[in-house]
Amino acid sequence: MSEATLVKAQHQHSDKKTKKPFVLAAIMLAMFVAAIESTIVSTAMPAIVGDLGGFSLYSWVFSAYLLMNAVTVLIYGKLSDLFGRKPILTFGLIVFLIGSILCGFSQSMEMLIFFRFVQGFGAGAVMPIASTIVGDMYTKEERAKVQGYLSSVWGVSAIMGPALGGMLVEYISWRLVFWVNVPLGILAIIFLGLYLHEGIEKQKHQIDYIGALLLFISVSSLMIVLVEGGVHWAWSSSPIILLSALSALSLGLFILQEKRAKEPMMPFEIWKEKSIFIANITSLTTGVMLIGISSFLPAFVQGVMERSPIVAGFTLTTMSIGWPIAATLAGNLLLKIGFRTTALIGGVGLILGSIIFVTLSPDDGPLWAAFGSFMIGVGMGFTTTSFIVSIQSTVTWQMRGIATAANMFMRTLGGTVGAALLGGILNSKLQSYIESKDLTNEVTVDTANVLLNEDERNQLSFAVKSVLQDGLTLSLHTVYWAVFAFAVFSVICIFFLPKGEEKSS
Repeated sequence: MSEATLVKAQHQHSDKKTKKPFVLAAIMLAMFVAAIESTIVSTAMPAIVGDLGGFSLYSWVFSAYLLMNAVTVLIYGKLSDLFGRKPILTFGLIVFLIGSILCGFSQSMEMLIFFRFVQGFGAGAVMPIASTIVGDMYTKEERAKVQGYLSSVWGVSAIMGPALGGMLVEYISWRLVFWVNVPLGILAIIFLGLYLHEGIEKQKHQIDYIGALLLFISVSSLMIVLVEGGVHWAWSSSPIILLSALSALSLGLFILQEKRAKEPMMPFEIWKEKSIFIANITSLTTGVMLIGISSFLPAFVQGVMERSPIVAGFTLTTMSIGWPIAATLAGNLLLKIGFRTTALIGGVGLILGSIIFVTLSPDDGPLWAAFGSFMIGVGMGFTTTSFIVSIQSTVTWQMRGIATAANMFMRTLGGTVGAALLGGILNSKLQSYIESKDLTNEVTVDTANVLLNEDERNQLSFAVKSVLQDGLTLSLHTVYWAVFAFAVFSVICIFFLPKGEEKSS
């Protein structure tokens, strides 16, 4: 039976027929409310801190969302394979919207962080299951093009988020930043309920509760280590050591549990597929690259080039423009030249973008930095689309949810690892440079924050400002050399992707 026949049978097995255009609209709405959340909240954070206080907890507003998103994504993926995509995605959206409403009512930073945990708990279902539904509804030929449409959601949200967030904060209230998603989310839920009909066989499942709990403990412990290590806790501190040990122990127990579970939370056989293994490892390394550019490029543009935050934001926005353009092109190329060659084109884009950042100097200006960011976006668009379509074409319906979720989890893990690794490289290199100039009594690594504020920067002496800017330039170039190394490693991995295309059954 052909894949087209299988897809058709899957969605006509029930009494009602799935209406693809409306379901696709629901998926794009669901992805939009999750995607815009990060950019719109970033814009509103100064106003939120000004109102609620608690500047020391600033990073936890983002970390709380990231942690819960990361630790639940694999569990949701597996549950969608057991019970169908619609009920799990609907549940995730409802929890996300409840979290959003509660965030808007927050009266303290602690309340906001707790409600962000709730938001992240729901958001973990949105991205992987939305992509999985596309894998279910469309054949491989259609799927490649539709994944390009989904990628465009990221581009639109990246451009709209800061502008919309800025207007809401300035003219109404920061609370609407969280509430603006609610009507869109409700519309997505209604469309899913009315137009998505899955042919799920009614049977009793043996849910792997122990595996889910062990996975949750292992991933959440690891994420806290990576988010807080070297920031609030020293890497050699007892909390970091204990959490690392807990993560390793629970991971070992999780592996043992999965080998004996009847319906394991993470079926390890999907990792035995060469194309899936390579795609997941490469997603880990590209996740490191993504955070390296997103986190540190604005610091270079503002602190060294002495440009405004708006200009710094523009240099990152070009990545969100390059990504959907490349994803759309990849959707057309996949069918003509195959997954491996399309992914290799993306790999070339990643390397070219990395070279631009490695050679970037203060005199090059923000336009050249924006072009480097654009090339990274092009590389990500080609590679991520190739990986998702390849994975979804390799596995059956029963494995598609967890396989898609595993790939997205690896990219998230790469981002978290990258933030810790590259942040550590930046700080240590900057500290060494300051020590080499015998200015440790006047300047610390934290003094570099002054470079990001124009008024404070202008008050620095010429000698101190020069040392900080030169040190930051040198340190960021070291970070970008690391990004370049990950780009090269990613391309080497892509070369090992199978040339032939495996079919799902």
